[in-house]
Amino acid sequence: MYTARERSAIAAQLAGAMLGVRWTPEAVAEAAATRLGRWPSWLDALALRIVDSHWQAPAGDPADLASAIEASLVELRAGPERLLHDWPIATLDSVDQLAAALELSDGHLAWLADVRGLERTVPAERLRNYRYAAVARRSGLPRVIEAPKLKLKEVQRWILREILDHVPVHPAARGFTRGRSVIDHARAHSGQPSLLRLDLADFFASVSAGRVFGVFRTLGYEPAVAHVLTGLTTNTVPEQVWQVIHGAAASAGVQRRFHLGRQLATPHLPQGAPTSPALANSAAFRLDRRLSGLAASHGIRYSRYADDLAFSGPRVARRAAHLGAAVAEIVRAEGFAVNADKTVLRSRAARQSVCGIVVNATPNIPRAEYDRLKAILYNARRHGPASQGLTGREAHLRGSIAWVASLNPARGEKLMRRFAEIDWNA
Repeated sequence: MYTARERSAIAAQLAGAMLGVRWTPEAVAEAAATRLGRWPSWLDALALRIVDSHWQAPAGDPADLASAIEASLVELRAGPERLLHDWPIATLDSVDQLAAALELSDGHLAWLADVRGLERTVPAERLRNYRYAAVARRSGLPRVIEAPKLKLKEVQRWILREILDHVPVHPAARGFTRGRSVIDHARAHSGQPSLLRLDLADFFASVSAGRVFGVFRTLGYEPAVAHVLTGLTTNTVPEQVWQVIHGAAASAGVQRRFHLGRQLATPHLPQGAPTSPALANSAAFRLDRRLSGLAASHGIRYSRYADDLAFSGPRVARRAAHLGAAVAEIVRAEGFAVNADKTVLRSRAARQSVCGIVVNATPNIPRAEYDRLKAILYNARRHGPASQGLTGREAHLRGSIAWVASLNPARGEKLMRRFAEIDWNA
């Protein structure tokens, strides 16, 4: 069961969500699931109890509704749904045991986990656990990079290695998990008559600390340990940093800036932390399961690489409007949002691509990219590497060729032969 403190916090969350929707068990349960970021097994029963006990939505102070919800949680013996597993994740029965495993003092652990919420308010960069950067995007809204400093990064890598790497993800998730790659994501949709791609807006920032806490609780960790693990893997962007980013993103529109600012001001998965991709995959497990079920019901294929959703098959084109609406609704119910500006439907007659990989026939790089690499290699052979700005970048060019070869071995072999003809001492 949940602790009394957890029940109180959940009841307050659910009361706020339930008061703003149509007063039916279905609508109440969906609003509650959206607020929680998951749909626990006890939620349907809770929604029925609450609607049956209140013939209409309570007016005014939500405290009375919260009290009724809290009482129902006790009666339903609601609690985190822990997995029965034999995964070799780290055994951590207390915060002291976690500190010992990380070789940290209690004070140092508390500082890295930011238990006092100082990251948001401290003015001095040296007192923060993250460094920040804004990467411009065509939408006008920048991508905010939150890179952990050395010690916190070491701790996050330990959590990734000792816990998260051992937790399986949904088969539809093709990114950031051992044995799967963006090529697998593209290959799943190669040679299909139609391809529908959708993008999840602000994927990492959409995963709140509450959902991360739920992941660690589901793995079996006690509340105190789960809270610290959550603090070590989530972050809030400092007000000073956001003000700079906000000013530079004026072209993005007030509403979009406000929404991103609100996400970054509350604890969330930081884009730049080594633990964020694995935790995002775990948080999106139910999303993948529901979207896989939707795809199967239409006889089409589905896979996800981070924030990129892809659906393909012979029935996609004629069902695109219905499919897109259904996907957006499931995505919303699971606590994410579709970026409508990036939704793309392509038939085989046009160029179909998944994460920059052309998939009309077999996975391949775009022809223009291949031609550009050929030209660089040709000119480097004739006029020397310096003429193409390749001085000191031999490894980078070799990596680009290796990427081509991983998609199309024949093309990769041709490029490598030209690479071998370059005189790097010229």
